[in-house]
Amino acid sequence: MADPLNPALRAVSDAVLAVAAQRSVEDVLQQLVDSARELAGARYAALGTPDGEGGFTRFLVAGMSDELIASLGPLPRRHGMLAAMIETSEPYMTEDIHRHPRFRGWWPSRHPDMRSFLGVPIVAPEGVIGAFYLTEKETGEAFDAADQAVIELLAAHAAIAIANAGLYERSRELSMLEARNRLALELHDAVSQKLFSLVLTAEAAGEQLARDPDAARASLERLRGLAGEALEELRSLILELRPPELERDGLCGALRKHAEMLRRLHHVEIEVDIDDAVSAGAGSGARDREILRVAQEALQNAIRHAAPQRLGLRLARHDGRLELEVTDDGAGFDPAEPELRSRRLGLTSMEERAQRLGGTLSIRSVPGAGTTVRLEAPGG
Repeated sequence: MADPLNPALRAVSDAVLAVAAQRSVEDVLQQLVDSARELAGARYAALGTPDGEGGFTRFLVAGMSDELIASLGPLPRRHGMLAAMIETSEPYMTEDIHRHPRFRGWWPSRHPDMRSFLGVPIVAPEGVIGAFYLTEKETGEAFDAADQAVIELLAAHAAIAIANAGLYERSRELSMLEARNRLALELHDAVSQKLFSLVLTAEAAGEQLARDPDAARASLERLRGLAGEALEELRSLILELRPPELERDGLCGALRKHAEMLRRLHHVEIEVDIDDAVSAGAGSGARDREILRVAQEALQNAIRHAAPQRLGLRLARHDGRLELEVTDDGAGFDPAEPELRSRRLGLTSMEERAQRLGGTLSIRSVPGAGTTVRLEAPGG
């Protein structure tokens, strides 16, 4: 005799795989709602997650046509049994939902009538974060303990999917905040200072125009130079906001494209020596993103602070490890200078990325003799 839980286990397995594949939370939860309806033999199924303000952030349904859903209007508010299942961690079954004291009828005029009901809260460590609602057992009977057990299994995985979505959303917000903070620092350190100089130079040119035309012309020439520098800085920031596509180009292709953009933008010679075999191998996406960012940071620091004539970019694999090296023939600096970190936050960023890779970052530089940034990381 076939095990009646096998379809449920298959549905749970599919849900786990969907969560692991990082599909959108709506897709995963819709799959769970569809599975819940089928496994419990319900005509209608829904899943709601509360918004904390008397409504729902999402309310996914199965068993209703798109036309019927559209006719029901906006997402329901939390009332009656919709609210009851969010307020308790205990499931609830009944042959006739009309008999429940919280039942208030169906407020949309086209809402179908419903009798048999099974409600299962979705519970996380912090409390109830949603609920399954199943109505109208298609056999005409009431839902039973086996139906409840199956939906409770699905609810456990719905909790995981919702929690993962929350973690992803918070991670994305933190990444965006980090990017905004860095952009603000870049704008303050580079562009805003040049714009301030532009204002002062323009004021000086205006005052000199009548009494000293030669000085005014010199100020206007300085104004032109400052405007050009500010434009270059803004273009550099835009390049950082629109990085090469790693998934499409691979690490080697992304590095080459970035070097070519810097050549065109800053009119600087960049010698590129890249071993294409480095991009081979699966599961290297996170590693490649960190390596690309280190390379971008090292190149940008050299262009911004060292005024080099020539840059070098090398990526190779040696003795099972990856080696990234960025060199320049620019002004150089003293890496041991105490106040260096406060002025060049990119150095700390590169070191943190190297640590995340399980690698090491070394910086060799002498004032007047250029700089070499070298990253060594596991080959993967």
